[in-house]
Amino acid sequence: MGERYDAIIIGAGIIGAATAFELCKRGWKTLNVDFLPAAGYGSTSNSCAIIRVHYSTLEGTAFAYEGYHYWRDWADYLEAEDERGFSVFHETGALVMKTEANDYLRKHAELAAQLDIPHEHWGPKEILAKLPIYNLKRYGPPKALNDEGFGESVGGEVEGGLYFPTAGYINDPQLATHNLQRATEAKGGTFLFNRRVVEILRENGRAAGVVLDDGRRIDAPVVINVAGPHSYKVNELANVLDDMTITTKALRQEVVHVPAPQGFDFEHDGLVVSDSDIGCYNRPEQGNHILVGSEDPECDPREFVDPDEFYRDFTNQWTVQAYRMGQRISELGIPNQRRGVVDLYDVTEDWIPIYDRSSLPGYYMAIGSSGNQFKNAPIAGAMMAELVIACENGRDHDKEPLQFALPYLKRSIDVGFYSRKREINPESSFSVLG
Repeated sequence: MGERYDAIIIGAGIIGAATAFELCKRGWKTLNVDFLPAAGYGSTSNSCAIIRVHYSTLEGTAFAYEGYHYWRDWADYLEAEDERGFSVFHETGALVMKTEANDYLRKHAELAAQLDIPHEHWGPKEILAKLPIYNLKRYGPPKALNDEGFGESVGGEVEGGLYFPTAGYINDPQLATHNLQRATEAKGGTFLFNRRVVEILRENGRAAGVVLDDGRRIDAPVVINVAGPHSYKVNELANVLDDMTITTKALRQEVVHVPAPQGFDFEHDGLVVSDSDIGCYNRPEQGNHILVGSEDPECDPREFVDPDEFYRDFTNQWTVQAYRMGQRISELGIPNQRRGVVDLYDVTEDWIPIYDRSSLPGYYMAIGSSGNQFKNAPIAGAMMAELVIACENGRDHDKEPLQFALPYLKRSIDVGFYSRKREINPESSFSVLG
């Protein structure tokens, strides 16, 4: 008998590390295996790491607001020190512009009220008091750079927005993952880097461990796929696609970094903004820069790729996002040298993740989570731990979905909402907004 653990977690990104931590807190012996050299070095390291509480579904909203509390009390949650220090939650608040595309946020306001989430209705006066560099001309729907009328106002102004004070961003997502690694190790968990899983072992009709690319066999009755953009490849290894109506793909994304206009300290005085009128979101970035991402409007192409082989340089999409941001900030300086990030999302058909068991007993999945789930990592890890334990104790989660308690909100959510066998959820935004 070689190495043996209670659970092997494939992936050491933010959700993989959180899942290990939560299992270790419950007395399990875990091993995280990652083909990269350190925790959080994959797509997690390039996450925009925005912490927000607005979603298009009740379940997503409740999950996100629950997650906020863990970031607010990060050091207390970890119960362990890190020689590198702790990541910092910049609680800037988040402003979501009211547009026709999001039905002027009527549903978001209703969900916030239902869950007692702090929120404020801001008109143009409040928005411009906070962001005097903005103009509020309407440009939507968003356009591609070569579309007729790009950059031209369609008339009128954005009427206002919904402001959520319990929001912001994490300054260093890779450090946050390292924090979780150290917290997991303090409770007995182990991490193995620079090794790729090449086989999912089966014995007696259930998962039995993994084989690594160096030929090593590691035994465990539980294997959890948290492999991010590689999740579909791991599922192919496990041969568990047969009963999945929801699947995952790796989606290439570009994020822009541009300097804030002179005379305005966006790094310290800015906030997170979601703006479907221009099809972009933004947040403060170090060096008094503005980070700009796409909200995936219809005009933006979606490029699904092989996660082991994709184009890592900027394309015309960088320019599109920078110019759209320039519509809202007229004095925005767009540099000749492109700066920012090119990386991957792991997404499902409806952009809602899969947190579930599989058709193979002992094999579980926390996948399809990129783009809008970083903020949920701590509570997602806790939910996965409870799901695994319930199923290993005999619960048929497919027939009787787990009801998972949210400790801060003092309510439960139906984990079947995240099922691999669900129908595509029509309430989703079908975008990074979730």
